[in-house]
Amino acid sequence: MELSDALQMLPPPPGSFIDREELIQHVGEFAISQGYVVTIKQSKKDKVVVLGCDRGGVYRDRRKSIDEASGEHARKRKSGSRLTNCPFELVGKKEDGLWVLTVKNGSHNHEPMKDISEHPSARRFNEKEVVLIKEMTDAGLKPRQILKRLRQSNPELLSTPKHVYNIKAKLRQGNTTVRRLKTLRPLTAAEGNSEPSTSTEPSWKKRYPPKVPNLIGGRFVNSQSSTSIDVLNPATQQVVAQVPLSTVEEFKAAVFSAKRAFSSWRNTPVTTRQRIMFKLHELIRRDIDKLASIITTEQGKTLKDAFNDVSRGIELGENACGMAMLQMGDFVSNISNGIDSYSIREPLGVCAGICSFSFPAMIPLLMFPIAITCGNTFILKPSEKAPGACVHLAELAMEAGLPNGVLNIVHGTNDIVNAICDDDDIKSVSNVGSDAPGMYVHARASVNSKCVQINVGARSHAVVMPDANMEASLSALVTAGLGSSVQRCMAIIFVGGSKSWEDKLVERAKALRVDAGTEPGVDIGPVISKQVKERLSRVVQTFVDNGAQLVLDGRKIVVPRYELGYFVGPTILTDVTEDMEGYKCLQGGILGPVLLCMQAATLEEAISIVNRNKHGSGASIFTSSCAAARKFQNEVESGQIGINLAVPTPLPLLSFSGSKASFTGDTNFYGKVGVQFYTQTKTVTQQWKDFSGNGTSATIMSNDRPNNGEEQNTLQSLDFASNDVVSLGLHLRDFSNNEMVSLPLHPNDIHSREGVSIPLHSKDFPSSEGESLAEHSRDILNSDGISSGLASLDGSQWTLNF
Repeated sequence: MELSDALQMLPPPPGSFIDREELIQHVGEFAISQGYVVTIKQSKKDKVVVLGCDRGGVYRDRRKSIDEASGEHARKRKSGSRLTNCPFELVGKKEDGLWVLTVKNGSHNHEPMKDISEHPSARRFNEKEVVLIKEMTDAGLKPRQILKRLRQSNPELLSTPKHVYNIKAKLRQGNTTVRRLKTLRPLTAAEGNSEPSTSTEPSWKKRYPPKVPNLIGGRFVNSQSSTSIDVLNPATQQVVAQVPLSTVEEFKAAVFSAKRAFSSWRNTPVTTRQRIMFKLHELIRRDIDKLASIITTEQGKTLKDAFNDVSRGIELGENACGMAMLQMGDFVSNISNGIDSYSIREPLGVCAGICSFSFPAMIPLLMFPIAITCGNTFILKPSEKAPGACVHLAELAMEAGLPNGVLNIVHGTNDIVNAICDDDDIKSVSNVGSDAPGMYVHARASVNSKCVQINVGARSHAVVMPDANMEASLSALVTAGLGSSVQRCMAIIFVGGSKSWEDKLVERAKALRVDAGTEPGVDIGPVISKQVKERLSRVVQTFVDNGAQLVLDGRKIVVPRYELGYFVGPTILTDVTEDMEGYKCLQGGILGPVLLCMQAATLEEAISIVNRNKHGSGASIFTSSCAAARKFQNEVESGQIGINLAVPTPLPLLSFSGSKASFTGDTNFYGKVGVQFYTQTKTVTQQWKDFSGNGTSATIMSNDRPNNGEEQNTLQSLDFASNDVVSLGLHLRDFSNNEMVSLPLHPNDIHSREGVSIPLHSKDFPSSEGESLAEHSRDILNSDGISSGLASLDGSQWTLNF
């Protein structure tokens, strides 16, 4: 055995795993890719497992054969009996609730298997097939019939009826356990999810309060952390779940799982990835009511707003279903002489997303569907205040057939955010949230050379012109400014007088019903926490202290049956100016049902107010004048413009285009630029030419042709090289004469500047009749661009005409 062969068989990369079975599966699959098979040497089920090499499936025949020369017994080795003592050894130990893999000896003393299917383990059945064998045996099927049916779903199955008999014998003895190590067939994308359907209630939801699990390597597992955060229903303060502060080791296990899944997922055809997204889209629609209920329970917004939250996420997911078109590159033919150039878009690797509580379904759905459909794997950190929607979406993704490890969820707070920003294996970070955390994530992740996209500061202004339709405008402003538990922040600028507008606005706001989000007919639900409610009260008081008029105060509202809830009623402040201390709170965002009313004498002044705001998420104008609308859209410095609508968020076909302080990073979210963020461009420039003008060689192949005596004269190849002079070498094999004797032909090098006919003399080439043999070849250009051809062969003389 050569040393290079043994060096080709690499040991699996060390890492952390959620359990012993996942560690063994990782080692087994990696070993197969390297040409060897692992086996369990020692095992203490809850502490340690030692894995060794199965020596590539080469076996020892213990019988001794007699060496005829020496008369001694010589050991004869053949495929079929085991060879031992390969030094390769791995150790898996359970530490702090996770299984850690280390390489004790990564070397081998044998060659890799050329065909891994020759190994006896390739003929064993996996877990699902054992279950099917049991069911078909109970139904009375014979082994050959069972094998035939198994091969319908798995044509590559190598097992024989004898192996089916062996399984049936084990079943009769009551032994139905099958180690994952025994299967050599890597899981396909369709088979990659071994989790049961989410149609049945997961075990973690059966305890009270449920402890929200992490998703690592395709399995929902409880964190080993002893610290957790209570998720409260903001309407009742009831604990609805507990979110663990996951350990750094659990985060590393999730990253390792995503990194391990990336190599196979990126090579999965984009059409297969699209089909999984189509299935996920279908499942989200099926469970839209359940998702809306989870959001309302954890975050507080009304069921109607929660439904819209999920619906918006569905639209974002639909965009990912068209990835085959979105990920297409460019091609330029003959960009130079005989040169083509094209670009392709390739996935980055492991990506991560950090979510806020404002839109628990929409925010994760604007991140991971696009990312994983591009071929990346993903680490998702939900908001610790509202994690339920993210977890349920992950359950649906697994049910849709997403392979294990492609999507992972790790819960936590600052420590996990820091780990995401610092981990070298994570290539990109997406974040939607408030200003200070977003800027922190951008700074820390950028320092570590990651692609970053941060969407913060969803502050917007609405300019109302005197000619606007009052009923339609007020309806849109009240819905946008006071709905969705007010996860949007808005200031209204009235141009040319506001008294009549403000009175109508207060009248409509008073008609809104404040109650728990689950109650029928409710318009405004509670804010998410006590801290948010107290902050809103301080902000409103600051405006009042600076001269603003409080025309509607909802700070002290009490909701019957929900007296403990964090409710804030509609609140409207008028006569607000830019120089007020409280206006800075608008710059930082008011996450509550508070509307600020400002005044401007002209449209130009209103545009100036909008442009002086440091954020540029969106701005709207309500008018019946096309000229005013056109002036507004051209002069306002905002990424998204609305005309006669209050929330100018584009559909996923177009990209989110927040600007100024509302966005920072490489490229924005979803749409075409979203695909650009989650992929990298590779440009390929290629040249295919038969012959080259300087120092290259070309080969001409000719067909065998019979001569007059029906003997075959074979010209195998003709090599040409060209520099300042033409140098031609002719190499012939098996050129038979009349007596079928093979005669070698060794020509001399030929150099020509003038393009004259040059004879080539061969050795011992007899010809009694001087027959002429013509050989046809492609045209060949010499240094002067003159076409040359192989003309004839007469007797002992070759002639090349130029």
